[in-house]
Amino acid sequence: MPMDWDDFKTRRQGGGGGGGMGAPQIRIPEFKMPNIGRHFSLIIVVLIAVWLLSGIYSVGPDEQGIVLRFGRLDRVTSSGLNYHIPFPVERVYTPKVTEVKRIEIGFRTIDPGPPARYLDKANESRMLTGDENMVDLDLIVQYRIVDAAKFLFNVRNAETTVGHAAEAAVRQVVGSKPIDEALTTGKGVIQQETLTEIQRILDKYGSGLRIVAVQLQDVTPPKEVIQAFKDVASAREDKNRLVNEAQGYRNQIIPEARGKSAQILRQAEAYRETKIRQARGDADRFLATLKEYKKAPYITRKRLYLEMMEEIMPTIEKVITDDKKGSGVLPILSLKGAAAVKELDKR
Repeated sequence: MPMDWDDFKTRRQGGGGGGGMGAPQIRIPEFKMPNIGRHFSLIIVVLIAVWLLSGIYSVGPDEQGIVLRFGRLDRVTSSGLNYHIPFPVERVYTPKVTEVKRIEIGFRTIDPGPPARYLDKANESRMLTGDENMVDLDLIVQYRIVDAAKFLFNVRNAETTVGHAAEAAVRQVVGSKPIDEALTTGKGVIQQETLTEIQRILDKYGSGLRIVAVQLQDVTPPKEVIQAFKDVASAREDKNRLVNEAQGYRNQIIPEARGKSAQILRQAEAYRETKIRQARGDADRFLATLKEYKKAPYITRKRLYLEMMEEIMPTIEKVITDDKKGSGVLPILSLKGAAAVKELDKR
């Protein structure tokens, strides 16, 4: 008969058969078959729990959550703790939408320093101006994400895309300006027009990017001709200096000349008025004398004669004789003062 496990253990321990002082007793440890199904179920539950918990994700205050379901955009989530169906059903991207990024056109920063060290990229920085001159231009473009969904799905490499758009835009803008404007007063206009052109290109691509600022770092002629440009600039500065000096001299001389002219005119007017008044006075005096002359011609003539002699010979003592009074002691009339005139009137 076949023997089960319990009967085998009893016989080995001397429970029956063979009797007496038989073979030595041997203890066999008890063996139980494990419950594999229960442990497997527990493992499955733990794995499912871990899988479900992996769907918890956090979106930072400077980020935006983009949830894809089977590779297609499903929803956009805001900052904080959120949940999505774990991989492979849904996948989450959290790009930083407030971070301002920058790219460099015409140069690369090797070491920010101090002192900073840069590497020149001549193939990017050299471009033609509108008057067919060449300039070496370095540019910094700052941008950020404004639409995370477009940024993720429409642009494969944002930095490269912005770099190519910026290089194309600045070449177009600089190509429409003369070199003098690009080197001196037109930098602000170039920056603004370049920003507008880059934004237009990126909007056409649907990139979801916004250009924050465009800054011209350095605009110079190429090294091979920079000395000639410096000579031209120096000559232009000398010209402007001389023109300014001439204008300053003109602004000084013209008011002085106008002042002197006005002064001469005032003096001439005063002289004219004086002469007119003097002439009127002389005429009035002559008319008064003429009136007196008509009354007594002889006396008036004598009086005028004596006054003239007094005027032309003021330092000489003068006497008047009357030859009608006879001979002898000559009647002498002193010609001093008003007494003589009165005496002459009496005669």
